[in-house]
Parts: sequence; C-alpha cells; structure tokens
Amino acid sequence: MGIQFEEKELRVTAVDTSFRNAAVPVFDYPLTKKEGWKRAILDRKPVWLCSGVETFEFFPDIIPDNRARGFVNDGGIVIPDEEKGGKDMFGVEWVYVPVAGGSMEKPGCAHLFDDANDWKERLAWPDLDSWDWEGCSARNREFLQNGKFNYLTLLNGFGFERLISFMGFEDAAVALVDEEQEDAVKELFDRLADLACDLVDRCCAYFDIDGFLIHDDWGTQRAPFFSFEAGRNLLVPSMRKITDHIHSKGKAAELHSCGCNERQIENFIAGGWDLWAPMPNINDTQRLFEEYGDRIVIGLSPDPYDEEQETEAEICAKAAAAAKRFCGTPGKVCVLNRKFTPYLKGKYAEELYRRSREILAEKA
Repeated sequence: MGIQFEEKELRVTAVDTSFRNAAVPVFDYPLTKKEGWKRAILDRKPVWLCSGVETFEFFPDIIPDNRARGFVNDGGIVIPDEEKGGKDMFGVEWVYVPVAGGSMEKPGCAHLFDDANDWKERLAWPDLDSWDWEGCSARNREFLQNGKFNYLTLLNGFGFERLISFMGFEDAAVALVDEEQEDAVKELFDRLADLACDLVDRCCAYFDIDGFLIHDDWGTQRAPFFSFEAGRNLLVPSMRKITDHIHSKGKAAELHSCGCNERQIENFIAGGWDLWAPMPNINDTQRLFEEYGDRIVIGLSPDPYDEEQETEAEICAKAAAAAKRFCGTPGKVCVLNRKFTPYLKGKYAEELYRRSREILAEKA
C-alpha cells in the first residue's frame, strides 16, 4: 500500500497559472511538488495524477538562445519585448514577433550553409567557457528554491530544428533524404549531441535543476516532416546520447516535439525520453497512453466536460472515470497535458485528484 489519501489534502493551498491563463488549484499534497513529479516521471510510481503545477521551466540568460527566442526568466526577471531577439549561440539572428509570442529567423539573412557537407567549415561553435556561469548561478540560487521540479529548457533543438536554423527548412529537409549528405548530417547531429552533453554538465554543476526539457519539433498538423526511417537512422542515435547523459546525472529528460508525430513515438522511446506531451488536438493522446504508456510517460488529455450542459454529478463521474482509466492500468504512467488544464477547476479537479490518490495508493 502507498501513501493513503486523507480528506485534508483537498484543501487548496494555492492557485497556479497554466495554459491560456487557466487557474489550476494546488492541493495539499502529501509530498512536495518536486517529489511528486519525480515519482511519476523518474520512478514511474506516481502518487497522484500530476497536472504540471509541480514543475517550473527555467530559461537562464546565459544561454543566448533564450534571449534570441524571447524566453528569459533569469533571477525571476522577465525581459521586455524590445530586448527579445538577437543572435543565438551559433550566431543565427532572430527577430521577436510579439503577436506570435515567439521569434523567427531574421528575414533576408543568409543561411550558414546549404549543403550539410560544408558544416565543419561554416559553423563557429559556441565557447561555453566564456559564459559567466558563476554570475548566473549566483543570480538564480534563491530563485530556484521554489519547491518545484525545475526543468532547464533547451530551445532551438539539437537535431532537426537546429539544422533548420543553419540551412533553412527546404535545404534541411533535403539533407535528411540526400544520400550524399547522410554521413555529414549524422556527424553534425553527433557533434550537436556532444555540445548538449557539455551544456548538461555545466547546468547540473551551477543550477538546482531536476531535469531537461529539450525542444525539437518533428511535424506539421497532419504528419511528421520526415519518415520514421529517417528519424531512426539520423536523429535517434544523437537523441540517445543526450538522454543517456542526462540520466547519468540522475535527471529527467522530457521531449517537446510539436506536430502530428504519433508515427514517430517508437523513435522517441528509442531516443530514451522519459516524457512526451503531444499536441492533443492532432494526436490521440489516450490511444498513445494505452499503447505506449508502459514505455514512455504520455502527457494526455481526458475526455472534456461541458459545465453548462452537464450536472455536477455527471462532471464528477467523468473525473472518476478518467482517474480509473489513466491511473488504474498496471505499469502505465501518464500526466495531464497542459492543454487540458483549463478543465482543472471546481468539483472536477477535486474529484480527479481524490480518485487518482485513492487508486494510486492502492496500486503502490
């Protein structure tokens, strides 16, 4: 038997802001938020159905990509829009677009190369030794003492997204299918994985973090950008090098990969990722959990409810059914997709938490 549920846990201790500014209740958990997420993701023995309020994403200013892409919360200071954009760690220029809430490569700038065979001559690799790690560490020492599971997010990818920033989308896509560029692409991805491992070492040494959230978008709204075979041959080996290194540090490895990537999930598993939260509007997250939840943690969305059309009893029944289905399957683990968090309120949130706690305590 695991940690038994107590009614006092239903006391809402705080309200967290999540996707689309959803106000998500934080219950009086029997463990810290950090420990609750760790048990779900790394130990694969969840105590409750986690919603993501247990985590925090850290974007230190020391990594140039964060400012270039418009994501910095170094020391708790969020930079204004006019300071966002600029050069990433490879010197690629980005422009922040406020209406999109993100950055794009600066129009009109020449790409670094158009043939992957030229990367050794055209790339200037970042000098990580020149970055002010001590100063950044000091600024964030207190900031990261937040009781949450701290992810350090690495943007721009260490695979296909990074290749796009070097070559442009069209040439990057061609490079993945051109036999004359295949060896160069493999070597480049391997070298990028080495850089990622170096970053992991330094971030673990200087920051109080628990995992890494690495971005590499692989798909459109309808299908992946490239074939399963290309992913397995070209990208999975470098992915695995990174995730193995992260795990050697005792940290979690979460993949952020937008697009309709259901057909790539076996590659994500082979790549060693602990967690993938697919876009639920274009991926069947419930089916992915049923088929793969014993091999990778899935960020899924339960069936939604309509608070204007359904009674409180019907809404609570949906919450109980979701807890039974997604917490009661032996060997399979999930967390809630952040895009579902607008539904985490009132009696639904309370019932989902209660039932998940009872079921998971019984399973433990």
